[in-house]
Amino acid sequence: MTALTKTTIRVNIPQDAYDIRIAPGGLDYLGPWLAAEGNPLIKPGQKVLVVSNPVVFELYGERAITSLTQAGYQVCHCILPAGESYKTLASIEKIHDVAYENRLERSSAMVALGGGVIGDMTGFAAATWLRGIAVVQVPTSLLAMVDASMGGKTGVNHPRGKNLIGAFHQPKLVLIDPKVLETLPVREFRAGVAEVIKYGVIWDLPLFERLEAAERLDDFTQVSHELLQTMLNHSCQAKADVVSQDVREAGIRAILNYGHTVGHAIESLTGYSEINHGEAVAIGMVVAGEIAVALNLEPVTDGTWDESAAQRQKALIEKAQLPTRLPTDISIDDILRALKSDKKVQSGRVRFVLPGSIGTAFVTDQVSNESVRRVLNACRAF
Repeated sequence: MTALTKTTIRVNIPQDAYDIRIAPGGLDYLGPWLAAEGNPLIKPGQKVLVVSNPVVFELYGERAITSLTQAGYQVCHCILPAGESYKTLASIEKIHDVAYENRLERSSAMVALGGGVIGDMTGFAAATWLRGIAVVQVPTSLLAMVDASMGGKTGVNHPRGKNLIGAFHQPKLVLIDPKVLETLPVREFRAGVAEVIKYGVIWDLPLFERLEAAERLDDFTQVSHELLQTMLNHSCQAKADVVSQDVREAGIRAILNYGHTVGHAIESLTGYSEINHGEAVAIGMVVAGEIAVALNLEPVTDGTWDESAAQRQKALIEKAQLPTRLPTDISIDDILRALKSDKKVQSGRVRFVLPGSIGTAFVTDQVSNESVRRVLNACRAF
C-alpha cells in the first residue's frame, strides 16, 4: 500500500487522547491504521461491528469491510434507516441486537460509517454495550466531518427534544476521507458548511475571512481542493482546541452550540424532516447574531459585534444557500416553549451562545423571553 498524504490533528484529552486523520483515499487505510504495528488502536483478530445506513453502505461499506478484514478483524455489520427521525432508542436496540448475535466482547469495537446520525447512535451504542467498548468514527458527510464525529458526544433524541439521551464516549480514531464527499447530496454539503461558518464566527477569524473570499460555498464541485482542505483543517482544529480544554461541556465547550439553541427547537418542532440540522443551525446563528445586536451587551472580548458583523454572517449563510428565515409553519410561542427543554437550560434559564465579535463567543443567561420574541419576529421578515 503506497504512502498517503494526510493531516493529523491531536485531540489532547487526558486518558482519552486520539487523532483526527484527514486523508483523501483514507477509507482504504481504515484497517491498517487501527491495527498499527506495535501500537494498535484495536488489536487485530478482534470483532468489529460496522454501523451504517443503506445509501452509505452501498457506496462505501465494501471498501471499509475489506480494509478491516485484510487487517485481520472479524467484521459484521448493522444497517439502519437514514434520517434524524430514526435517531431513537429503538435504533440503539437494533445495534445491540447485532452486537449480541455476533458476541461482541469488551475488546471488540464499533465503527460508525455515515453522517452525524449514524455517528451519534453508534457512539452511544458503543458507550452502553458491556458498559463501554471502543468506537471509531468514519464520517461521510461534511457536517459529521467538521462537527459530530469529534468530541465524544453521543446519543439519541427524545420525542420532546433533540439529543436529550446520551453519553460522553470518545472515539479511538476519527478518519476523514474528503473524497467521499463527491457522492454527498448538495443539500447535505450545504448543511455542513453551516457548521464551518459557525467555527469562523465563534473561534477562527481567518477561517471566516477565507470563506468570505470564496466565490461559492453552496456546491462541492465549485469548492477548490485547497478551500475544502482549509475548511476541514480549521474546523477540526477549532473543535479539537475547544474540546481539549473542556471535555464535558462545563465551560468553554458550550460555545460550540452557537446557533444550536434555536436550531434544535426548529428541528424538533418540524419533526426532523422539513429542515435538516445544518439548515436549522444556520437560522439559529442568524437569530443569535441578531440577539447580540439587540442586547448591545458590554463586550466580553476584544472587538465588537454589531449590525455590520451580523450582516457579514448572514451574507456567508446566504452564499451557502442556507435559510435565514424562521419557518412559517411553527409559532414563536412553540419555539419559546421548546427552548425551555434545551440541554443548556440551567436553573430554569435558557443559556444562549452569542458572538462577542467575529472570531469570539460567550455564553449568557441574561436574555429575556421578550428579547427573544422580538428577534424571532424580526427574523420571520428577513
